Amino acid sequence: MSKSSPTPSQFFTLLTGREPHRGEPGPPAIVFLHGVMGYALNFRRIAREFEATHRVLAFDQRGHGRSFHADLAADPDAYTPERMADDLRLLIDDLGWSQIRLVGHSMGGRVALAFAAIYPQRVERLVIVDIGPEMIEVAGGSIAQRILDRVPVPFADKAAAKAWFDQSFQREFPGASPMLAPWLYSNITELEDGSATWRFDAVGLRAALKAGRDRDRWDLVDKLRCPTLWLRGELSRDLPREQFERIAARRPGLIHAVEIPGVGHWLHAEAPEAFLAELTSFWSH
Repeated sequence: MSKSSPTPSQFFTLLTGREPHRGEPGPPAIVFLHGVMGYALNFRRIAREFEATHRVLAFDQRGHGRSFHADLAADPDAYTPERMADDLRLLIDDLGWSQIRLVGHSMGGRVALAFAAIYPQRVERLVIVDIGPEMIEVAGGSIAQRILDRVPVPFADKAAAKAWFDQSFQREFPGASPMLAPWLYSNITELEDGSATWRFDAVGLRAALKAGRDRDRWDLVDKLRCPTLWLRGELSRDLPREQFERIAARRPGLIHAVEIPGVGHWLHAEAPEAFLAELTSFWSH
């Protein structure tokens, strides 16, 4: 089966910061890649801090937000990290950017790792946020898998969806970050018949979760050529500490590994000041 070939217009993009936004030369360029079930605005709080000195790009990755949904029947490999990395190449080629600083969270971190390994000359500096190169099995399934399985979409309408996220979500997901329910509700959209369901492609996201864990990707770590900051939340279940320590030891001098205390998987949202401090320090060295 032939793979789908998207065009830049099929992606919802946010382009901010210093001008010129297109072409070379220009200020340094940063790209932010959201995680599974995310969208471009997930990094808005962080991106805002760099707009005075950088060109900044964030976009809804395929299957997310307002970007296109790939046809898995025609293209079963549409949601692999490597294919999603090629989406990034398409967008920065369209912008005329030869090199970027790249930040990726969770699924976006796997996409960023793939991009930096496949196109090493295009990445000046790399930041991987709370995801590793190794397959892991989480008891009861990952939080993303459990959300896809247990949030009862479709809802009768958006009011019913809001009531569920306000009143039932915390019972279904005890211990989840209080920020998670409103963030997930922002991913709910109203259909023509008035019912409400996910804005993202739930089938595609299941495929993305599976593809991200279809094999270990230590070979991609070994192909890195740029300085890399690897961040972990102290309470994270998505990047076990043992794997994190092996990442830190894998490429001494190239990979700088930092654990942010007291937070879980969404560390850029749970501890934005600490996250910003690490990025700012990394850019300056």
